[in-house]
Amino acid sequence: MEISKTLLLVISLVAATLFLQTKAAGVYCSNRYTRCYREYIQCPEECPSTTAMNSNNKVCYADCDRPPCKSQCRMRKPNCNRPGSACYDPRFIGGDGIVFYFHGKSNEEFSLVSDSDLQINGRFIGHRPAGRDRDFTWIQALGFLFNSHKFSLEAAKSASWNNEVDHLRFTFDGQDLSVPEETLFTWYSPNKDIKIERVTMRNSVIVTIKDKAEIMVNVVPVTKEDDRIHNYKVPSDDCFAHLEVQFKFFNLSPNVDGILGRTYKPDFQNPAKSGVAMPVVGGEDSFKTSSLLSNDCKTCIFSESQGRD
Repeated sequence: MEISKTLLLVISLVAATLFLQTKAAGVYCSNRYTRCYREYIQCPEECPSTTAMNSNNKVCYADCDRPPCKSQCRMRKPNCNRPGSACYDPRFIGGDGIVFYFHGKSNEEFSLVSDSDLQINGRFIGHRPAGRDRDFTWIQALGFLFNSHKFSLEAAKSASWNNEVDHLRFTFDGQDLSVPEETLFTWYSPNKDIKIERVTMRNSVIVTIKDKAEIMVNVVPVTKEDDRIHNYKVPSDDCFAHLEVQFKFFNLSPNVDGILGRTYKPDFQNPAKSGVAMPVVGGEDSFKTSSLLSNDCKTCIFSESQGRD
């Protein structure tokens, strides 16, 4: 009988300890450029952890740049209906919350964000069925210039989609980068200013550029249902694997430019027409770069000297 009571006591103490640890979970805001810097934000009981082995589970997210510095439960994948997103063919939601489309051109690169110390470009892929006057396009790759580094991620071309195959490819400073296919595996650049974390084993990552940006990325195909609804007429030898992306930025300057970046300017007047089903924004010539890892567009303001440590 005494053994049974002791065992019950031990079980109760362990359970209480685990409960208190769960209750105490939180996020410390370590980015000095956020408005909640050095705040410790408690996580909700429904999602006490900031990571999850199951990508369908919500995790604790603290928005350290938005007082009153609270946390919420959210998925660790892009939300294509929130500011900072770039999804579909391509539909953007700016920092100002306005939805707009930028079609660009197939097999060309464009400046998405250009600041004095950060450049993010996107490569567009697509095709033009007979009888159309423009390409259907999707974002296939992202290129980053930051702290004298050049980093890229892309969706590899594939004739058909297979969920059991990882379609993500990475490069760092001109070399192919291998990121093991393990859920929550994390890779850091040598000076830890770039981080890649796999949300799932394949096709979903979060990229963090230290003190500048967090980017949630999924690789998805153009599905048969997409093709039917939008009449893309995609060929049988290409599923047009592309990226769904959601950006979260920190410490952008008032002069930031780029297709998406300029919507974060305090005085930006978005040219997208309100009340239109597909408000298309042009300006391809202003944002076109010569490659995925170049900063030579007409509106690019990234400086190699500013981008160094």
